[in-house]
Amino acid sequence: MLEGQVHPDFWSVARQLRRLIPRHGRGGAAVCIYHRGECVADLWGGSRDAAGSPWMSDTVALCYSTTKGVLATLAHTLVDRGVLSYDAPVAHYWPGFARRGKCGITVRQLLCHEAGLFRISHLIDHASRMFDWDHMVSVLEDAEPAHAPGAAHGYHGLTFGWLVGELLQRASGIGLRELLEQQISAPLALDGLFIGLPESADSRRAELLQGKMAVDPQGRSRARRRTRLIGRGLRATGVPIDLSELEAALMPVGIEDLDFNSPEMSRAVVPAVNGMFTARSLARVYAALAGGGELEGVRLLSEPTLSEATRIHNQGLGRVVPFPMNWRLGYHRVPALRVKASRAFGHFGIGGSGAFADPDRDLAVALVLNSGIGTPFGDTRILRIASAALRSADARLDPSSAMTAADLAIGDAGADELENPGIGIPD
Repeated sequence: MLEGQVHPDFWSVARQLRRLIPRHGRGGAAVCIYHRGECVADLWGGSRDAAGSPWMSDTVALCYSTTKGVLATLAHTLVDRGVLSYDAPVAHYWPGFARRGKCGITVRQLLCHEAGLFRISHLIDHASRMFDWDHMVSVLEDAEPAHAPGAAHGYHGLTFGWLVGELLQRASGIGLRELLEQQISAPLALDGLFIGLPESADSRRAELLQGKMAVDPQGRSRARRRTRLIGRGLRATGVPIDLSELEAALMPVGIEDLDFNSPEMSRAVVPAVNGMFTARSLARVYAALAGGGELEGVRLLSEPTLSEATRIHNQGLGRVVPFPMNWRLGYHRVPALRVKASRAFGHFGIGGSGAFADPDRDLAVALVLNSGIGTPFGDTRILRIASAALRSADARLDPSSAMTAADLAIGDAGADELENPGIGIPD
């Protein structure tokens, strides 16, 4: 059973969510969708911790790399207000960044992953250093780019957070948590959008089913061997990919020892990976982006800034990710199954979470969950939710499109919208 409300045009999304939540055992999730400025689905279900406590309407879940899309949006609000310029050197705001050939790296190059500063494994001796903001800022100031800035792109899987986060703090003179509240959470009246969870929200936190990246000490070495074998195979077939760069960007020594359920992780500001969000808050952020920068009379971004932020800046294979991400300024493309969304943009996370906007459909979709580890680029859970939402939006505009009568059935509900706890989803 799911809790919340869903418009009957989006029943297929509710059915997909129901399939993601274990019928027996632990695990929960929430989905929120806005279409043409209207909340058409706000659903949750399952359990949020090992004790089986039910997922609630205000449960926040750690969303891994989905956090990067929120951080990028925060950067765009500062550009919109004249605090930042995309084409200014980062060192203009952060003088210490200019060391080791980085004086010419621009804000734009940071945001579209062209700065060449993704090799976190070369910068720190243990992943626990990630909790020390000042240390991470210091090592990034001393880092040398892996390639000429702007000459290539490579996913800054972990370093993106400190690079962009410190830039925003330097430019604004305001701490990242306060800036997020001031620029996004308060204007949009969000119920849970945190990078660094406040103690007052502890009781709302979902516990990840698998809080560590690797269960056994052999996991890391096996992953390395697989990565190298796959890399050799790709190169042998003419694909110019070195998957050791993926390891350098995403697997610092000791990453498997970090407990992502720990209070230390939830309290820290690690803005590439430890955002704690409700699906409702993520969906409202992306609903504003899908609607030309505005939601319910609140303007988050101007249309010119939004247009530049969501323009594709690079294509093709990157130095880290072995398939095209079509990077915008902090957002990637949105893959979907049997439906096209060529202008959709957002960010997905390793644990299965994700959020995106599709301006062509004026659609925003967000999924949060606590089922743990997928792949570095998300997994089929967000793809299934995204695809169902996109097809539902199409059918709403054109009933003769792919949705069938069975897809649109509402059973005995007989109303435009359901607000009953314990929704039964028609099969």
